[in-house]
Amino acid sequence: MLLDRLFLLTAAVATAAVALPASAQHEHHQEPAKDTISHEMHDMKSMDHAQMGHNGPSHMTHSFSLSLPMTRNGSGTGWQPDATPMYAYMKHGSKWNYMLHGSIYLRYTAQNFNNDGKRGSDSRFSAPNWFMGMAQRQVGKNGLLNLRAMVSLDRIVDGGAGYPLLFQSGESWKGQPLIDRQHPHDLISELSIGYTQRINDKVDLTIYAGYPGEPALGPTAFMHRMSAFNNPDAVLGHHWQDATHITFGVVTAGVRYGKFKLEGSSFTGREPDENRFDFDKPRFNSYSYRLLFNPSANWALQASRGFIKSPEPREPDEDINRTTASVQHSGNLSGKNRWISSTLVWGLNDAGEHHKEHSVLAETNLQLDKWAVYGRYEWVQKSDVELGFETGEHDPLLENLPVSMFSLGLNRQIASFSNTLLQAGAQMSLYKPDRLLQGIYGKTPLSGQVYLRITPALMRM
Repeated sequence: MLLDRLFLLTAAVATAAVALPASAQHEHHQEPAKDTISHEMHDMKSMDHAQMGHNGPSHMTHSFSLSLPMTRNGSGTGWQPDATPMYAYMKHGSKWNYMLHGSIYLRYTAQNFNNDGKRGSDSRFSAPNWFMGMAQRQVGKNGLLNLRAMVSLDRIVDGGAGYPLLFQSGESWKGQPLIDRQHPHDLISELSIGYTQRINDKVDLTIYAGYPGEPALGPTAFMHRMSAFNNPDAVLGHHWQDATHITFGVVTAGVRYGKFKLEGSSFTGREPDENRFDFDKPRFNSYSYRLLFNPSANWALQASRGFIKSPEPREPDEDINRTTASVQHSGNLSGKNRWISSTLVWGLNDAGEHHKEHSVLAETNLQLDKWAVYGRYEWVQKSDVELGFETGEHDPLLENLPVSMFSLGLNRQIASFSNTLLQAGAQMSLYKPDRLLQGIYGKTPLSGQVYLRITPALMRM
């Protein structure tokens, strides 16, 4: 009954030009063996028009291509590997197909617990969450219409200052910068429409518009990457890599040729304001471009560059040139619900003069049926301004202060019902800040958490 109600809700939203985005955690049915992946992908790509029909595909395809599998969906218009597993609910109608997925964490987190009294020492209950859905239908023989929406209740359950996360920075609350905290996401985090015209099996032309939406910049956003599937925390390099995943005003045009896709976007540079319930003013004062390349079913590569106008209201005269590159890998292991997914990301924020800061991320999730082991390594450069240590004078020693973080987590499924999983997990994180920060944070801060999680089960086709 719950599942049926969710699908009915998604259908109603979709027909009103909404529908929770399904361009994120893409699910895989039962995991095929590696030597069958290419054959399955070929079969999906070679579906003839009789299979597709005028009333819509016999199954859901990629959000922006009738010739690609839905497992390639990333956030926004981005790509993941075709072998990416998918955890979601799906329903087929006579003309429309629907998908709904998301995640709710109920957790207790303690940050910098081994340095009582030092900066960032904080503990509390929190509940990071998001919900996504998509509705799509075929238009004629070669057209594809896609509607999406994304919703997050972060602001309601975690407050305006979000949840504690050591060395995190970006955005503000009550006029003050958020430091050592992850900001809440907006209630409406995506509301978009996309149309793709298939020229032939190798060529697609796509137009995408979102208010809010995601421009062609950066890798698949952290909450939608399967390499971070069981990790409740945002990445420390979020504002160096994928922070534009919620942008109030974006239009993207793209062309796919075979294994490549080239995209360009015009979008609003300003990051979301403190009011997480409204729709910010669209400005379309920034632009980006991105090249995507999936050489095989197991790999997805991207390189992108964005020219972002005045992203932070606290520094309205500062523009940022952001450059990113990433590699994602997903592979199926023998057996049911056994897979591994990994991501490597580099991001650079260049604000000119003394403000050129790099970030690197490597993360992996190994799923072994009911058990999962996952980890993340980050290295990010943050300035005294980013961490709130402004002295009023330029000090080269306080530029590009490096912070390293390594986290390791263990997760287990403890129950399942109505194609929904209940999981329990625990995670530990070890930080190594620059020596100039050790007197403030401690030499090796530790953070930990325990959580329960509710998420859709592995999707079966």
